[in-house]
Amino acid sequence: MPVKALPYKNLAGVTPCPGGWLVLPARLAGITVSCEEAFVADRLFDVLDYRPKFDSAAINVPIGLNDTPNGRFRPCDLEAREYVGWPRVVGINGVPSRAAMRADSVNETAEMEQWMTRHDRRRLRWLREAEREIQPFHARSWFSAHPDVSFTAMNGDEPLGTSPHHEDGHLERLQLIRMQLPGIDTVITRVPPAGAATVHVMQAAALLWTARRGSGRAINRMPLDPFWDTEGMRMELVR
Repeated sequence: MPVKALPYKNLAGVTPCPGGWLVLPARLAGITVSCEEAFVADRLFDVLDYRPKFDSAAINVPIGLNDTPNGRFRPCDLEAREYVGWPRVVGINGVPSRAAMRADSVNETAEMEQWMTRHDRRRLRWLREAEREIQPFHARSWFSAHPDVSFTAMNGDEPLGTSPHHEDGHLERLQLIRMQLPGIDTVITRVPPAGAATVHVMQAAALLWTARRGSGRAINRMPLDPFWDTEGMRMELVR
């Protein structure tokens, strides 16, 4: 007997957080997004293997990578930095090569990628996990995105002039979410789950908006014609 198609699609916005990975799941029925409780997963494997599986998910990690050190930014990162503008350009971080991520220690990685700051070294925990767990077949439903890119797209392609870590920036982003994803603010304004902060929930909400666009194949890619790495991954960011 054929499996009956569900009357909705499962979506998610996923971002790294101190506790592991913050997941904001939702269901899309028609044009209505019904958000569920955010949760923190210890391992990315558990997020990728979540049941019911996500039909479309946007995740705040780079996917396509250079094999060996080739500068701080990939072409898609440079395009994203230009798109989000000042001052949010500071939120688009450099991306180590695959060889650097697979090095035996953080110090060895930093030696290979000498542009890395202390902040970049802290991010390696999540970048290495994503490099290990995300496989080419995930590209059918998982999109590499960035909250600053998503919020800029939500704002009509106009760069935001506020920081997500300040009160005015929080309110500006919450207003965009209320406009673009009506009704989910009742979920994302609750106390964040243990291991995450309000800023992570806001980021996941922006990524959820991008995941919804991905479910309808309405995303825009950076660059328009993406590069493919040697592992069969698209080196891109979507919005």
